[in-house]
Parts: sequence; structure tokens; C-alpha cells
Amino acid sequence: MDNQELIKEVTARAQVWLGDAYDADTRAEVRRMLDAEDPTELIDSFYRDLEFGTGGLRGIMGAGTNRMNIYTVGAATQGLANYLKEAFKDLPEISVVVGHDVRNNSRKFAEIVADIFSANGIKAYLFDSFRPTPELSYAIRHLGCQSGVNITASHNPKEYNGYKAYWSDGAQIIAPHDTNIIDHVNRISSVSEIKFQGNPDKIQIIGRDIDEPYLEAIKGLSLSPESIKRHHDLKIVYTPIHGTGVNLIPESLANYGFTNIIHVPEQDVTSGDFPTVDSPNPENPPAMAMAIAKAKEVGADLVMASDPDADRIGCVLRDSKGEYQLINGNQIVMILLNYLMTRNGELGRITGKEYIVKTIVTTETIKSIADKNNIKMFDCYTGFKWIASVIRDNEGTMRYLGGGEESYGFLAEDFARDKDAVSAISLMAEAAAWAKDKNMDFMQMLQDIYLKYGYSHEEGISVVRKGKTGAEEIVKMMKDFRANPPKQLGGSPVVIVKDYADLNLTDTRTGKVEKMDMPVTSNVLQFFTEDNSKVSVRPSGTEPKIKFYVEVHDTMTGADDYEAANARAAAKIDAIKKDLGI
Repeated sequence: MDNQELIKEVTARAQVWLGDAYDADTRAEVRRMLDAEDPTELIDSFYRDLEFGTGGLRGIMGAGTNRMNIYTVGAATQGLANYLKEAFKDLPEISVVVGHDVRNNSRKFAEIVADIFSANGIKAYLFDSFRPTPELSYAIRHLGCQSGVNITASHNPKEYNGYKAYWSDGAQIIAPHDTNIIDHVNRISSVSEIKFQGNPDKIQIIGRDIDEPYLEAIKGLSLSPESIKRHHDLKIVYTPIHGTGVNLIPESLANYGFTNIIHVPEQDVTSGDFPTVDSPNPENPPAMAMAIAKAKEVGADLVMASDPDADRIGCVLRDSKGEYQLINGNQIVMILLNYLMTRNGELGRITGKEYIVKTIVTTETIKSIADKNNIKMFDCYTGFKWIASVIRDNEGTMRYLGGGEESYGFLAEDFARDKDAVSAISLMAEAAAWAKDKNMDFMQMLQDIYLKYGYSHEEGISVVRKGKTGAEEIVKMMKDFRANPPKQLGGSPVVIVKDYADLNLTDTRTGKVEKMDMPVTSNVLQFFTEDNSKVSVRPSGTEPKIKFYVEVHDTMTGADDYEAANARAAAKIDAIKKDLGI
């Protein structure tokens, strides 16, 4: 399709939005785009429908079929409501939980979602204000609901919003419900099919009645209360980065027994504009800058943050020189899983039926820790819906200790089924107190893990490609990697190629191809080298980018070799990036 044909097509799609079915503000925004000299915004807003994928919706807010607005949110909710009425037709009443984060329009979208569910005869439990995403997951299970919707774009920039759909187990939706819901959403062909007029009798406001049992359940995860008593005054700087963790995370830390929680007042202000940061993502150093400055001011032992919907955790440790270092998501997961496995062992709670979960792009060092502690580890796809699926499969037969992924997500409990910064931050603080009892600070504990189980270093690289042309470029990059996989990375031959699109594992030394045991296919490639380096490549499911996950391994001779090991690893990763052309 040439540019003129594309402009003609998007113009026709946009003109539909000038009709009386759409509100005046929307019509005015569409008219402005149609009248603009530059058609770029018009094309990006209307060149496709914002796809309701297996994780729901996520996109830039604004008018248009490819934007987050009351009509795309409305169509998604009407489609979900239609499917729920089909899937649970024998229940006397279907119920859902509706939550939201602090983003601009999030409350508005959440109220519209509740109205549409109620208009369809479905009871909607609507949170009275913003809440952490994991609390919505907990509430679905706690209230015995069949589904839930959370309005959030997680750690995306302020222009974005999103729509996450959950099933009755509190997890984000997987097969067969994901494709069935998508089919029902795609059947909504007109705004007139969306029941916007709510039924107040079917909407119940919830709040502290969910907060309190949720926080109590999180407190029940504590394994080292005596260590906390001895080190209750650890100096912990915490920032919610303007997000939903502002109330519940400090409350959870206090419930655990910590008495010296230091705030970053400017970032306690809840705002969808995220005024003190360019991006509210705790994995990015600039987002942690104010918290680190506060830590230096007070001499904090530990710095932690949650992203805007409080499902991801950021963490900064103080090294032996008193400098503060942001650790990556792999290290966060590794520290927490090491703590949970080791502490359960100390308490005599390892029976042989315990397990942990990580995603395929997360560090392989975790498997070394699990193997040496005789604990089973499951690998799954990226995304906590897959970790939740493993939990569901093992329910009643094995005990879940924890699971996480490199993208700064961790889940320590099974009473919620999505990553949870509230519990992760509480347990990270407890692990720091436990380490103190062993005469170690957190950095020494991290180094001790590397000495016992092998050193690894990871780096995530995101190549951003926005808009229609960017999406096409990402497709081409994946196609090229499949057609011409690298022969060597960082000076070491590639010996294994895993393609999750067809579930083929190829040994490049022998040419032998084996099938991998995974629940579904996925657009992910992995390359393993002779020296145990691992590179994973996949397009993001929620952002306009292609992601590369690079992991290298080494041996540390002692704690004093840590900095040198970091330097060696960084050089190796640079060489691998050059080989990949990124």
C-alpha cells in the first residue's frame, strides 16, 4: 500500500469518528488531525485497531482506533463481558474486580469499565481509588470473582495507558480464554454495541476491606521476624515514583517491623504526569536519582522503589566504598530466591516438594542455586501469566517458594498471581536484616551468591522503533535473525539455537533438531554459546521495541574480584552487542 492509499484509508476510518456516536471532544480531536498538514498523527492514530492481545490493551492515549480512549476501552470491556456471560452462563451472578493506577484518565476508564460490566448484568467491585496491580489479583481470588480488569500502563511513559484482563484465578488470561476473548472483542463492530449506561445497583465500592487482609497475607510471608527485631531501624529509602505504592508499601514495611522508612517527599505526590522523572521506570537510573540523593543525605542501608502500578521493584545497594549501585532485575530475583530457598532450608521447611519459577530470559545462575539446594526450578515464557500458570499446574502437589523475571518483577506468594512489589520490597528489607545477622551487608551477600554459585552478568538492550514503519522494521529484524543466526558471539561459537516460534532446538555442532516442551509457541529466539553466554531476542508485547537479553558467565576468585569480574563481563557484552549489530 503506497502512502496515498494509506492516507485515503485512514481518512475514511477517521471520518467515522466524526459521527454523532462519538462525544464532542473526540470529534474535535479527530477533526484537528484530519485538517493537519502533516498526516503522521492521523496515520498513527487510525492505521490499525489497537490490538486486544493476550495481555489486554496498551497504547498512547487519544482519539483513534489505535489509541487508548473510552471507545477502545469500551469495546474491550463489552467483548470481555460477552465472553464472561458465555463462559459462566450457569452462575446465578458473575462478578469482576475493577482497579486502576494513578495515570491520567485511569479513574475515568475504570469507572467506564465498571459501568459497562454492570450494564451487562455483571457485578463490578470497583476500588475507591488507585491500588497496586497485585492487589487487584488478590481481590479477584479473595472475593471469588470470575474476572478482573486493571487500568494501567505499568512503567510506560505518561502518554500511555493500558487495560489488563484477569481470569478467576487472579492471573492474566492465557489459552483458551485469551483467544476466545480476543474473538469476542473483535466482533464489536460499532460503538452502538457498547453498553455505556451503568447500573449503580451492580457496582460495589471496595477499599480498606481488601487492603487489610491483603497486607495481613503479605505479613504472613515473613521468615525472619527475629532478625527484623534486631535490625528494625535499618535505614530504608523508599519511593513510589508518584505511583500506587505510596500508601501500602510503607504500611507493609511497618507491619513487618521496620521503623526507619525514609521517604522522598516530592515523589510521594501521586500524579499521572510523573513530574520529577522523564520515565517512571525504576530500572532506569534517572528514575532512582532522587532516592539515591536522599540515601546519600541520610546514609541509608538500602534504597527501593516501585513503578507506578507497584508490581515492579527497583533496588539500590551500598557497596564497600559507600557508593550506591543500582542492581538489575536478574540480581533482584536471584537475591530474593536465594533468600527464600536458604531461609526455608535453615527453618527445616524443605521437604523435596518445593519449587521456584523463572522466565527463559532470566539468569541461569538461579538454576545453579536451585540445583544445589535440591529445589525444582521451572522455566517459562516472559510474563507473570506464565509463572501463574506453573503455580496453577502445581497447586496442591508442590509448594511454591517464589518466582521472578529479569524485568524487575517478583512474586513471593500464591494468594496473588501477578508480580508484586508490595511483598517483594517487604521481603527484600527482611533479607537485608537477615544478612546483617550474618555480619554481611547486602553487597557482600550478593558477592557471596556469586562465589557459591558462579558469577553472571546480564544486560538488557531495547531497540525502539515507533509507529507503523517501526513495527515493520521489528518484524524484519526477527526474520533476519531467523534466516541468518549468528555463528559466534563475543568470540565463542554459537552451539545451540532455540526458536520458540516453532519450538525447535537446534544443535549447530551436529545439526540435530529437538522439539522443546512449552505450552504454546512464542516469537522468541535464543542463542547459547560454547562458553555459556546466552542471548535472547524478542519483540516487546507492550511497547514499540525489540528486546535483547545478554548474559555472560565467569568465575570470581574472591570478593575482591567482583569489580574486575564486572569489567570483564562488560567487555564481553560489548563484543556480543557488536556481533549482533546493536
